[in-house]
Amino acid sequence: MDTVRIAVVGAGVMGLSTAVCISKMVPGCSITVISDKFTPETTSDVAAGMLIPPTYPDTPIQKQKQWFKDTFDHLFAIVNSAEAEDAGVIMLSGWQIFRSIPTEEVPYWADVVLGFRKMTKDELKKFPQHVFGHAFTTLKCEGPAYLPWLQKRVKGSQGLILTQRIEDLWELHPSFDIVVNCSGLGSRQLAGDSKIFPVRGQVLKVQAPWVKHFIRDSSGLTYIYPGVSNVTLGGTRQKGDWNLSPDAEISKEILSRCCALEPSLRGAYDLREKVGLRPSRPGVRLEKELLAQGSRRLPVVHHYGHGSGGIAMHWGTALEATRLVNECVQVLRTPAPKSKL
Repeated sequence: MDTVRIAVVGAGVMGLSTAVCISKMVPGCSITVISDKFTPETTSDVAAGMLIPPTYPDTPIQKQKQWFKDTFDHLFAIVNSAEAEDAGVIMLSGWQIFRSIPTEEVPYWADVVLGFRKMTKDELKKFPQHVFGHAFTTLKCEGPAYLPWLQKRVKGSQGLILTQRIEDLWELHPSFDIVVNCSGLGSRQLAGDSKIFPVRGQVLKVQAPWVKHFIRDSSGLTYIYPGVSNVTLGGTRQKGDWNLSPDAEISKEILSRCCALEPSLRGAYDLREKVGLRPSRPGVRLEKELLAQGSRRLPVVHHYGHGSGGIAMHWGTALEATRLVNECVQVLRTPAPKSKL
């Protein structure tokens, strides 16, 4: 049986997790991850990495829940292993708070995270501007540790890592039999996808080791996420903004919003600004496409467009992308019927 050569374009959390899944689940293939940017230069490195999923309007809730559960289970196994520190996965408890009672008091993911419940009146005293809240324990997966950890796994399964800028997917033909497109915002050019756009996120990484619980305003715009080596304060959601330079005024505003929720942050020190562009579209693109040029054929599996939910959903969607890759492999291995003359 010939080895099926698979190229994964993109080395953020989507590209690397998909490469790992394929190497585990699709026998008889070789994997090459190709990207012009690797950790610590990817959007995934800036992401706070909290497992609190968004809602994608174009995707059935049951499917979103499955993606989130698969990801939670995968990271939960890591957090309960000797790999936890190396992979940058921690467990974190805290609160999601609301200024008015939400129409949906229990989100679809409530029974995936641990110990989900409504906050008590006494707990809400900590947040006098808020009238309702959720308390739960979830996971946090830190890109700057998790991406090298995934990269190590790709190499450990004989995968190759290649630094190269791909301008056109056809460049990969005929060196590769199947291409997995995890190029995020690069898909505007690579896949001609005009639906994908950046949502700029600016955050502060600060030292505040006394902050032990996460706090997230229900809008998802203001949040305080303690991590292994710093606390992430956020944030912004600037649609269509490609600017990667930090804005000092925005940083001041983020700090002020976070201090309103956690006044002790006034004592935070060693403030560093980070900016990332979330690859957003109306729904995650997870599908097969057969590119054709004359007699040439190139099967492509697209896997991108997670917006702010990249780390929260990555393993679930990588498993689905791997199933699509497996279908492409089966087609390539099925002998063409001989024509009867």
